[in-house]
Amino acid sequence: MVPSRHAKIDKLRNSPLLPIFLIVAVDVLGLTIMIPLLPFYAEKLGASPTQVGWLVGVYALCQLFSGPLLGRLSDRTGRKPLLIVSQIGTLIGFLITAWAPVLWLVFLGRIIDGITAGNLSLAQAYISDVTKKEDRAKSFGVIGIAFGLGFLIGPAISGILAKFDYRYPIYAAALMSFCSIVATTFLLPSVKPAAAKDTGPGGRRLSLVQWSEYGRFFQQADLKELLWQFMAFTLSFSMFVTALPLFLERRLTWNAKPFGPEQTGYAWAYVGFMGILLQGPALGRLVKRYGESALNKTGFIAYVVGYGMLAFCHSVPVLIVTMTCLVLGGLVRPTLTSMITHVTREDERGVVLGLTQSLNSVSQIVGPPIAGLLIQFGLLSTWGLVIAGISLVGLLIASRETAAQ
Repeated sequence: MVPSRHAKIDKLRNSPLLPIFLIVAVDVLGLTIMIPLLPFYAEKLGASPTQVGWLVGVYALCQLFSGPLLGRLSDRTGRKPLLIVSQIGTLIGFLITAWAPVLWLVFLGRIIDGITAGNLSLAQAYISDVTKKEDRAKSFGVIGIAFGLGFLIGPAISGILAKFDYRYPIYAAALMSFCSIVATTFLLPSVKPAAAKDTGPGGRRLSLVQWSEYGRFFQQADLKELLWQFMAFTLSFSMFVTALPLFLERRLTWNAKPFGPEQTGYAWAYVGFMGILLQGPALGRLVKRYGESALNKTGFIAYVVGYGMLAFCHSVPVLIVTMTCLVLGGLVRPTLTSMITHVTREDERGVVLGLTQSLNSVSQIVGPPIAGLLIQFGLLSTWGLVIAGISLVGLLIASRETAAQ
């Protein structure tokens, strides 16, 4: 019997994925408002490109310390309370950044946001708690859709508001963060974490000082290759996202003026629109037809081509083609995350997802300052080729893993 339209609507309304999607979408919207703006905002306060990179790095460094603690606490108290704490920290960080008359206060705002950061990893853990293994790639695609919506709307808002005052987009991001807190508080059901009493060695999540214990996951034959791929993906992507506004400002013009927050915002909005088309219902059908491994390699190929083209991009039409390639690269995150959970024991899933978030933090500590340094010395093409090379390493690992199967 085919379910009626009303039955499908009721199923969607009662699904815990709906509120987590709304929460992540609003949260990502606040983040994506900041992405095209922060480099220009920091430069206005006297920051060099390398210091712009460190604005990302210091956030990630704080997250590296706080992430395992938040994850461990969420295994005991549930995801919802810690998600609210994380969102409150983001709100405070945005407000301090908006009111900052000097650069060091922008760093303070980023530090506070980083100390309480954990929104995405907690959302991933929540999705893992409430979905079946065979539905997980499609469910993680919910986060991909949220990112797509965020990159469609957020950068456009940022570009429009920045024409009047650079602080207006930050106030908009703070408003989005507040809405995310309200949505989490009133819409998200409380769910007991899977195997909360035994989520890692010793029945607990690992803290930063226990990183040596993470090493055993890199010794597991079916997991280590995936973790190295994840590292290649996050390192290249963090270098790309941080330095793209600085690159466009120095490489492209619009109406005889350098690219600014408005033009950069529209470029990201295009990526968001195309990302929604790719990671919507199409992702589930693609996974069923081609498998996660094939889509993962396709995503890495797209990143290699896209980053390589970006290195030699000198016009807006080439930029559009380049960004289209990079949209296809968006296949990597949901498929790779799902593949990692498939080969991880259920009672260690929280630990491994926490490990991926820590690897992401390491990438954001190392990558953005290097990217900023390359931009500062005028090595624009070198920047693009470096991130293309890192993605190529991820592709080679993925291909080697497939050949070994």
